[in-house]
This record gives sequence, structure tokens and C-alpha cells, in this order.
Amino acid sequence: MERRTFLRTTVIGGSAAAFGGSLWRGAAYAAPAQPGSGPYGALRAADANGIRLPAGFSSRVIARSGRKVSGTSYTWHNAPDGGACYADGSGWIYVSNSEITPSGGAGAVRFSSSGSITGAYRILSGTRQNCAGGKTPWNTWLSCEEVDRGYVYETDPWGVEQAVRRDAMGRFKHEAAAADPVRKVVYLTEDVSDSCFYRFRPTTWGDLSSGTLEVLRMGPGTSGPVTWATVPDPSGASAATRNQVSGAKRFNGGEGCHYADGTCWFTTKGDNRVWQYDAAAETIELAYDDSLVSGGTPLTGVDNVTRTASGDLYVAEDGGNMEICVITPDNVVAPFLRVDGQSSSEITGPAFSPDGSRLYFSSQRGTSGRSSGGITYEVTGPFRS
Repeated sequence: MERRTFLRTTVIGGSAAAFGGSLWRGAAYAAPAQPGSGPYGALRAADANGIRLPAGFSSRVIARSGRKVSGTSYTWHNAPDGGACYADGSGWIYVSNSEITPSGGAGAVRFSSSGSITGAYRILSGTRQNCAGGKTPWNTWLSCEEVDRGYVYETDPWGVEQAVRRDAMGRFKHEAAAADPVRKVVYLTEDVSDSCFYRFRPTTWGDLSSGTLEVLRMGPGTSGPVTWATVPDPSGASAATRNQVSGAKRFNGGEGCHYADGTCWFTTKGDNRVWQYDAAAETIELAYDDSLVSGGTPLTGVDNVTRTASGDLYVAEDGGNMEICVITPDNVVAPFLRVDGQSSSEITGPAFSPDGSRLYFSSQRGTSGRSSGGITYEVTGPFRS
């Protein structure tokens, strides 16, 4: 993908699971998922890194908080969180947020075509509790502050351009972002117990310096048509953005967010749900809801989410038993991996290399249970294309 410089304004330094609708756009209404071990089979015993994986997959440690990334001068940041991958010639870059206050920000690791680490560096500094974010079609990283009246920062994964604070995208407790290039909007989640789901409509697509912040409205229930209303004061100075529009839909703790093929999926950790917004039809429904499951489910503490070209959703757990679970288009949910011995941590930042052959993620607090104990991993193997 072509790298593009972004425009700037303010510059700063298994069990059964229950589903509502099919994960395939336009497919028929789906029945609850069936028990099974998923597309990759059962998890094996933990490897030398404490990762339990299906047969044919292997893991390696990419970076540890407080230590130099191998072969580089960059000390990996504490509490690694949301992340994304970017094509870089024949190689790629993995970016990762730092969810600490103060001095959160984000860093990046560069890889060669063979997967060797060729560099690591800081891409954002001087910010607070950078949790998740999202990748733009013009190859920048939106890093979101998970603090009251937090900002979105647009950053350069190559570390050349200075980061830019995007005030027009609203000031609230930001979590994740997902760009929709068809409707030319960016969807945004909010991490509070009575959160809203937003979209930002830039004045000019590709330039996030100005535009309109809108909030989703709908009737009672968990499915149906939606409308969007303009947030009068995106700065949140007069009132919290979620309290400015009558009838704004409330969600229990917005978390991860991912757009693909006309659908935006987002998670709510407070009620352990995965939602799907059909952007063309402007309707919303549940893709996953563990409250409808009898006998337990492998997926709890839903958080960051990503998707592969095959249509599989990968959902990281904050809580549960430290798994990344896969939800398939035919409505099976199963663990893809589990991290042993790190119960005081959470899994963050799942993202695939551009060719889909490698999965990156972090254990935010590692074995120590502290932000200084973060570990970032890579998993390789026969992922479904």
C-alpha cells in the first residue's frame, strides 16, 4: 500500500455461543453457534513462551517492556495495547500503543520480508493512557487516549512525520477507531459503562483536521435500524459528548472496533457482547452474546478485535483465561490461543501482517501483573486465507 503524508493542524511532541446475525454480509439469519474446537483444532500444551496454540503454529517473543528491542536502541514501552500492521516495501511495521499515564504514546517495530527485526522507534510521546486506536486507508495510525476528555492522535507508523492531535474527532474516553472508506467516516468507541458509539465525518476524506462528530441513535433493544445525530459540542466542554443528544444509544463499555466489507464490528466488555453495524442498511444487531449461552463459553472479557480475509474475527480477552478466540463466518466460537501463567494481565493489540501469515499481540502486564512487565508476541502458522 502507498504511504501518504497526512495533513496536520495542532502538532504535539469449546462451548456453544449465541449469535444474532451472520458474520457474512448479506447471509441468512444465523442460528446459535455449535460446540467445537474451531477451524484449527484443539490447543496443545504451552510452548516455551507459555503460549498454547493449535498444531502447526509457533510463537516467538518480539519485545519486552523496559528492554531494548533486539538489534535496536529502542526500549519497548510499558503496557503495550492496541496495534496494527502496515506494509513497508517487502516487509512490514507493527505499531503498538502504551496504556500508561503520563507518557503513554506509541512505538513501532519494523520487519524485513523474512520477518527479521530491522528497527524499532517511538512514533508518539507526551500523551496519556493510549489504549486502542485504528488504521486509516492512507496508512496512518489513530492512537486514542482512554481518559476523560481524551484526544485522538494521528501518527506516522514510519516515525518521520510528527503526530497530530485531531480535536475535531471529539474529546471523550476514547477506545478504538475504524475507518470506513466507502461512506468516508471513522467509527469510534467509548470506554465507559454508559458509552455511545460515534462516527466522525471529515470535511475532506483523508484529512481529519475538520469534520462532524455524530452519535448513533436507535430504539430500545439490541437490533434494528439506527440514525445518526450531530454532537453539538465535540470538545465536551459544555457536557460529556454522550449526554448531548437525546436518544443516543447506550452501550456497556465500548472496546475494540474493526471495519471490513460494509460491516463495523465492535465489542462491549461490560456485557460481553460483539455488535455488528451494517453500514449500508444502517442497522445494528448482536454478532455474539454470551448471556444467551447455556453451559459456559470460551469467550469472556471481549476487547480488541481484528478480522482476516477469510472472514474470521479474532477477539482478545481482557479477563477470562487470557485467550484470543476466533469467531468464524459459520458461527463457531473457539479459542485460537491461550497465554498460561499471566492471569493478572490482558491480551491486547491483535493484528495480522499484510500477507496474513503472522499474528502480533501483547500480554499487557505479562507474568508480573505490572505495566512494566508487558510482552509482545508473534504467532506464525497456517492461518486461513
